[in-house]
Parts: sequence; structure tokens; C-alpha cells
Amino acid sequence: MRVVVYPGSFNPITRGHMDLVKRALNLFDHVIVAIGTSAQKDPKVDLKDRIDLCREALDDFGDRVSVEGFNTLLVDYVRSKGSHYILRGLRTVTDFDYEFQMAEMNQSLDPSIEYVFLPTSKECSFISSTLVREIAALGGDISQFVHPAVVKAYARP
Repeated sequence: MRVVVYPGSFNPITRGHMDLVKRALNLFDHVIVAIGTSAQKDPKVDLKDRIDLCREALDDFGDRVSVEGFNTLLVDYVRSKGSHYILRGLRTVTDFDYEFQMAEMNQSLDPSIEYVFLPTSKECSFISSTLVREIAALGGDISQFVHPAVVKAYARP
């Protein structure tokens, strides 16, 4: 079985993330959405809640998609899952610069790991978790950018 790990903070999961998972299922038998903890990011939604939201948003994909949290080196996590593939989405040239650097670093740590880069669908290319959070914080409607479970979660006071 070909398994790919799709790491990120998913803070929150967006329709862009969901589109990438859907497209990855054309290439892989199973996608693991791996929600990491990061020293650089300070998520306002705790890890358990992000895992729950991702599971609900991705439920339609059935058992071909799983969602887990992790707090180790990504290459160690990927190996622990019996995979050699990391999936990343690219929206912009800035994304490419960052992702390419991360790919080279991780491949230096484990040359057996391959990166799979998928460009974001044009319908989702402008969606970012950061912008979704900002819109929600200001009371805006985020329903076109995220799953209804995320809308509900971000509507809480």
C-alpha cells in the first residue's frame, strides 16, 4: 500500500487542504493528515480540536484518510508510518521557496523520503488558514473557504 503523509498545522483545515487530500488519493492508497506542533506557530486551537475538526472535514473520504497528531521530526514520523512520501501543496512562489528548503533539509536527514508537490487547484489557490482565521476573528463569513464543522467551531465566542 502506498501511503503519503500530509503534514501541517491545519489551523484550520480549509477547502484547499481538502482538495489536496482528494487529489492525493488519485496517486496514493492512503493519506495520513499529520497535524504537527511547531515552535514557530502558536495555534489558538489546541491540537486535539484541530484533529477532531480535520477528522470531521475529511470523513467523506472514509478509511483511505486518517488524521493524527505528531510532535517529532517529520522524517521520523514518516518512517514510523511505513511511508517514504511527504505531500505538500503549493499556492505561490513563496510557498515553493519555503517548501523546497524544507524538502532538501528533510531529504538530507533521510534520503529515502520523496516529496510530492501538488499545485493548489485554481479554485482554492487564494485560501489560506491565516486569512480564514483573520476573517473569522473579525466576524466575517468563512463558509465558502472551510467545512461547515470549522464554521461552527470558529463561530463560538
